[in-house]
Amino acid sequence: MTEVIASVDKNPVIMNESFVLTITADDDVDSNALDTSALLNDFVVGRTSVSSQTSMVNFNTSRLTKWTTVLIAKKEGTYTIPAFSIEGQKTKPITLTVVSPSNSTVSGQQDLFITNDISSNEVFVQQQLTLKVKLHFSAELKRGSLSEPSLAGASIAQIGKDIENETIINGRRYRVIERTYAISPQQSGEFTIKSPVFSGEVMQPSTRRSNFLSFAETKPVSVIGEEISISVKPIPIDYQGVWLPSELIALHQEWQPSPEDFKAGEPITRVLTLTAAGLSKDQLPLIDMEMPAGLKVYPDQAELHTGINNNRLVSQKVRNFAIVASKPGTYLLPEISIPWWNTKTNRIEHATIPAERITIAPNAEATSNITPSKPSTDALTPLAQPSPTTIIIEKSPWLQWLFLGLWLLTCVAWWISAKRNRLLKTPKTLPRKSNDIYLALLAAAKKKDTKATIELIIPWYNQLTSKQLSTLSDVSQHVNNIEFEQAISELQQSAYGKTPSEYNSDKLLNLIQTINKNNISSTKPTHTEFTLNP
Repeated sequence: MTEVIASVDKNPVIMNESFVLTITADDDVDSNALDTSALLNDFVVGRTSVSSQTSMVNFNTSRLTKWTTVLIAKKEGTYTIPAFSIEGQKTKPITLTVVSPSNSTVSGQQDLFITNDISSNEVFVQQQLTLKVKLHFSAELKRGSLSEPSLAGASIAQIGKDIENETIINGRRYRVIERTYAISPQQSGEFTIKSPVFSGEVMQPSTRRSNFLSFAETKPVSVIGEEISISVKPIPIDYQGVWLPSELIALHQEWQPSPEDFKAGEPITRVLTLTAAGLSKDQLPLIDMEMPAGLKVYPDQAELHTGINNNRLVSQKVRNFAIVASKPGTYLLPEISIPWWNTKTNRIEHATIPAERITIAPNAEATSNITPSKPSTDALTPLAQPSPTTIIIEKSPWLQWLFLGLWLLTCVAWWISAKRNRLLKTPKTLPRKSNDIYLALLAAAKKKDTKATIELIIPWYNQLTSKQLSTLSDVSQHVNNIEFEQAISELQQSAYGKTPSEYNSDKLLNLIQTINKNNISSTKPTHTEFTLNP
């Protein structure tokens, strides 16, 4: 090897725009012979490609090894590319001038550049800011990739899809690819956002003397935008609650059915929706509510949604609550309030749903299901009194005594019959009907038919105990069994929850059988109650 030459494709170069350093050795050299680590202090060093070429002219063979390295100057000024040593041969140093992109003498030379536009340079911790990155290029791109911006201790995500358009700058037409990022700093202090880097290849005219059977050549390029300094402020000392920095947060509710249709024992769905601009869905707090006595609530899992509105992230948390009233009446629902920090006015605000009174009407259907059977009118009708009989007494005395004796026997027989009826006439349930309800309840529980099970529990228990209870809550309180109360709560959660859930039907089935057996044993009449007095 007799010579090693270093050259650059342009000089001066523009800050943050790539240029190509080429080193050529006139022999077949090991591809790892070039060390570019000396360039790291002043330049961004991109990929290095190596090519080898062998040619023969008049039986003379020549070999060539070429290294091409993409470099980006970090700052404007004058720099020296040092000499490189390859197998004992050294290149000559190169003096390089780096100018600002605003320099009018070189602005027309830019084939590729990146601009960055940030929404704010001063934000609160966890407050979202948006960074718009625009890649401008006038040459034909063969391939390329654009990296993400970077910021220590921050969450970064692209918003939406890339937008392509065209623009004219200083009389030169550029194609523009625009990409928007959402950046949320997680720490307070002074930080620098490093710009995305584009690396790719552009098409360029062939350098061969003849274009016959020649292919278009490509040139490696890289470009980086300017770094951006930001100031991140800490959470205010007087702020209480989950930290929510945003331009707008709203909380609203929906009822299903409408409030005028609320009835005891029927499920009511309350939908609470929290909407926040400039916050991710993971930042939204838990939505919960307190219930007054007499109302049971069964919350569903929250649903999270994220969308884009005017290049700004908008997140929502939706949670459904199934509410069941045990009794009719008027109930006061407490206020729901979520504090947040208004980044426009720099003060604490609250997303609020005011306290609200709801009226629960009696449920006529539930009442009709538990109305005790009307006793048979035949059972309540007293025995007809024997009509008085006119007795004609003949003058014969023995006939007189005969009719008198028969009349006395009739009176005695009537008195004994009336007394027996009074002793035997006790209020009776309809055993056949009660047993039918009980068997239907067991069948529904075995099939895990939650709706039928809920409808049959109240009439079954009322028939069993001769009560007039109207809600499942009343039944649970009357039974006074913790396991039964838990089983009823699981049954209602399974029936009224938005997402169906399994409940332990075998456990409820065993409890119903036990309660039924115990109540029949405790109410079974004794033999002495039907014994006639002598």
